[in-house]
Amino acid sequence: MIITARLTFSAAHRLHNPNRDEAWNRKTYGKCDNPGGHGHNYGLEVSVRGTIDPDTGMVIDLKELKDVMRERVIDRVDHRNLNEDVDFLRGMVPTAENLARAFWQQLAPAIPHGQLYEVHLQETERNSVSYRGEDE
Repeated sequence: MIITARLTFSAAHRLHNPNRDEAWNRKTYGKCDNPGGHGHNYGLEVSVRGTIDPDTGMVIDLKELKDVMRERVIDRVDHRNLNEDVDFLRGMVPTAENLARAFWQQLAPAIPHGQLYEVHLQETERNSVSYRGEDE
């Protein structure tokens, strides 16, 4: 059984690799390399896999899952600059792919019941990424 909770947050970021020159960054990231950054209204879906507890009828209480999501991710990234304000994101280019993996790393050890199955991050209506811990 897989259960999914969804929360949203708003944040700004700049896609820029400081180890590469300006021309490379402009070519690679285009307008997302704007020195002033840009923002998104993100959707974060977290899925947990497990067996249904016969006493509760649940894999995990959705309120409990959302509380973990808020504590470990949402409250730390909402209305923040992802390049500068978030300790666990420092030193990485905050692409959707890197964010999903970093969120996984924050969430996996805190899931109280079941096992983290997937982190799905929607950056825009047309762009999203899913991560299942494959390279952990």
